[in-house]
Amino acid sequence: MHNILLTPGDGIGPEVMDATQRVLGWYGQNRNFGYTLEEGLIGGTAFEKTGRSDPDDTIEKAKKADAVLFGAVGGPQWDSLPFAQKPERGLLRLRKDLELFANLRPALCFDALKDASSLKPEIVSGLDILIVRELTGGVYFGEPKETTTLPDGQKRAVDTQVYTTSEIARIARVAFELARLRGNRVASAEKSNVMVTGVLWREVVSKVHKEEFPDVQLAHVLADNCAMQLVRNPKQYDVIVTDNLFGDVLSDEAAQLTGSIGMLPSASLGAKINGKQAALYEPIHGSAPDIAGKGLANPIASILSFAMCLRYSFGRVEDAVLLEKAVERVLADGYRTGDIMQPGMNQVGTTAMTDAILKALAKLSA
Repeated sequence: MHNILLTPGDGIGPEVMDATQRVLGWYGQNRNFGYTLEEGLIGGTAFEKTGRSDPDDTIEKAKKADAVLFGAVGGPQWDSLPFAQKPERGLLRLRKDLELFANLRPALCFDALKDASSLKPEIVSGLDILIVRELTGGVYFGEPKETTTLPDGQKRAVDTQVYTTSEIARIARVAFELARLRGNRVASAEKSNVMVTGVLWREVVSKVHKEEFPDVQLAHVLADNCAMQLVRNPKQYDVIVTDNLFGDVLSDEAAQLTGSIGMLPSASLGAKINGKQAALYEPIHGSAPDIAGKGLANPIASILSFAMCLRYSFGRVEDAVLLEKAVERVLADGYRTGDIMQPGMNQVGTTAMTDAILKALAKLSA
């Protein structure tokens, strides 16, 4: 029996989580998937109800869960909150307290959506990239992180970029191991030309490659050049490993290549300790407050995040593939939410898209 924590959060988070929960129910009824569900408050909604965006109760539930399914956080109504109370701090604390150091963000262009990308179809057709982002170090967590007032009245803000050998080595190992299951190629992105953390990053990745993964092809690329190459020729990449900040930027760029940031899932994984591995799965889209509550949200990224959960946390690869094929079938049949709408296609909302995926699951598993 798998213990799953749902943290719907803000904006469209509850809507896409409801859709994912319907898919969970289908697996429980049709694929012998046993699970229990708990729910936890996070983000702006949590702040409204508890005075904190990262309630201790939710963090404790997450530590006990086999996997966390996360919705989205944030919204303009909380923009004026102090930095330490902003909705995003809830997500950052989950990542930090659960030690979720490896963020996996696939950028997969479904054939049915190759014309929805802002790039030419021949550039993105068949695109299948995996970005491995270090998630608990770097500038997002480095200290000092502060704003001070100088003697002349100016303010000075400081964020600190910090990495250790062990932090870099463990994320490099994840990237190399995953590359062995894919195209056996890793590109390591940093800024070793101007940042000392980049110099260390390149040294450590090279050492891990030489000593442990010589069979995997390794290339080093400056992060800004990587950003350009993702637009120019993205299919040259298989696995990209990079730090927290660059991973945030590059993965969003790669997501847009596929037609919509609302299409792609992610997994955040910790180290395996005594057979248990902390894990959080989330769509990489935001809370989309402009469409929240209107039934327009694309649930596919959240549903595919559950597919990643099936694969990485529960070892149910066949079930994960089934769900991915169901999504592919629905897209091929012309179903589109507004963010991926194309001429001649059938525009639907959150509920109808989920209905279509459930019907496809039933047909494919018959």
